[in-house]
Amino acid sequence: MGDIIQLLPDAIANQIAAGEVVQRPASAVKEMLENAIDAEATNVQLIIKDAGKTLMQVVDNGKGMSEMDARMCFERHATSKIRKTNDLFNLHTYGFRGEAMASIAAVAQVELKTKRKEDELGTLIKMEASKLITQEETACNDGTSIAVKNLFYNVPARRNFLKSNPVETRHIVDEFQRVALAYPNVGMQLYQNDLETFHLPSGKLSQRIVNLFGKNYQQQLAPCEEEVEGVKVYGYIGKPQSAKKTRGEQFFYANDRFIKHPYLNHAVVDAYEGLIPKDSFPFYILKIEINPEKIDINVHPTKTEIKFEDERMIYGLVKAAVKKALGVNNLIPSIDFDNEINFPLMNNKSSHAPSFRHDKPRETPQQKSNKENWVQLFENFENPTNEVNYQSSVNQEIDMEEAVTFQSTINIAKEKAVQGERAMYYQLHQKYIVSQVLSGLLLVNQQAAHERVLYEKYLIDLEGTKNMSQQCLFPATVTLNPADYALVHELKEELLILGFQIEDFGNNSVVIQGMPLDLQSGEEKEVFEGIIEQFKHNSNELQLSKKENLARTLARRVGKKEGDKLHVEEMKSIVDQLFACQKSDFSPDGAKTYTILSMDAIGGLFA
Repeated sequence: MGDIIQLLPDAIANQIAAGEVVQRPASAVKEMLENAIDAEATNVQLIIKDAGKTLMQVVDNGKGMSEMDARMCFERHATSKIRKTNDLFNLHTYGFRGEAMASIAAVAQVELKTKRKEDELGTLIKMEASKLITQEETACNDGTSIAVKNLFYNVPARRNFLKSNPVETRHIVDEFQRVALAYPNVGMQLYQNDLETFHLPSGKLSQRIVNLFGKNYQQQLAPCEEEVEGVKVYGYIGKPQSAKKTRGEQFFYANDRFIKHPYLNHAVVDAYEGLIPKDSFPFYILKIEINPEKIDINVHPTKTEIKFEDERMIYGLVKAAVKKALGVNNLIPSIDFDNEINFPLMNNKSSHAPSFRHDKPRETPQQKSNKENWVQLFENFENPTNEVNYQSSVNQEIDMEEAVTFQSTINIAKEKAVQGERAMYYQLHQKYIVSQVLSGLLLVNQQAAHERVLYEKYLIDLEGTKNMSQQCLFPATVTLNPADYALVHELKEELLILGFQIEDFGNNSVVIQGMPLDLQSGEEKEVFEGIIEQFKHNSNELQLSKKENLARTLARRVGKKEGDKLHVEEMKSIVDQLFACQKSDFSPDGAKTYTILSMDAIGGLFA
């Protein structure tokens, strides 16, 4: 039997290496931007077309490369920063050309133009699938321009795994933002399909944050800084009231390299404990300056995951820095001793001192109302044919009995009760809808159920024409960051179908003139901003079509939430429409919508 082990050809080896380094267009963008920064550029332009699938080009005014360096940067294991093993643990830069360029050239068509200031002519190199096509002198500007065309053209299986253009574009914008925040002293521009998305002049970190995320961040930022034992943490955190429902603008840097570190993220969230809801995420951009010998950045091929020599010390330092910033900037609410919200009003004869006699407390109007409700509730249990008479101020103009509801042929939970008896609905802790059915007790998760109902409704709407809309009495102006502004224009047709009437106001702002009938007046701005955030979150986490993403997003933002008080007719409507859905068992996110406790199961609780 002959030998079976053999060396791979360079082209195949490069493609395998590219699988680790170039996972999507954003991966190549990251490498090229970092190379431009290491080339000491003071201005960097990123140009993309078709979400980077057709073109990704980075143009910088850095120091350029010699003809030999330009050719060598496409060779495997070529680098300018590592000469010995110890250099792996003493990295202060990203890498000047080289390393990733061989992987990029293995799966794309690459055109490189570069020139040093001291040279009269520059160098032009064209590569295709690791093969050198052209190398010649050319006239070009000082610095380097790298254009990556037709990514994965020679690996169609990899190209088929790329997600939709909005998703891939969002990943590219994320990488652009990460580098832009790391180096606010470098001017940067981003062009998408010949339109300028970002124009970032060089300046301070606070100015870079505002230019990236919008002017509304000017009032949300609080400076943060702490230093101990040669380690420094500094940057900006957001005020508690600016926390969002989706994870978004959260950035950690170690020696100006973006990192993902759940342990340190926990330190930040822990510092906000009691100031923001548990399901909210604070804004922060925190940079850690530390001796490179105290960290290991080569944990992951993308170098976004690192290990610290003393993680517990870093955790404590980050938490202390955030807590200090919250305190110094008066972001921690003080206790209001004038408002006795924790103690009932006592029947005291003296206005100067409390009485400690066992006097019966005066009954407040709220307490009296609660007592009457309990009496009424038990009366209705004794006489189930009588309904509690609720009047909803929200639905005064809507006769819910005459509202159009779907008819279900497989209405499992709403089994027919005894003839002549109407089903009753009760709300449990403003979280569950409870109703009696023939086989036992029906429990409905009001949030999950309503999201399922709305999700299927919006999917149907998006397949049709323009939906009904209500005009805003006071149109709301929403200022967005450039990326979100571009996203709104991309979704404008679908938003119009759903009932949003949006007009461009210029300067990355839009005016909401009309909104869907499901929304209440006065919440246009909050809901619209939430829709954009939720849409981006879904795009990053899930592989959904644009319409499905929008339907999920709007259902999540408009649907009833835990803690929302429902009237009887609202509960009845949700239950009726839930069991008319095609998939009534689960919400769009997979949460269970209802369950039935059988009489046997209930009896077992008392056995």
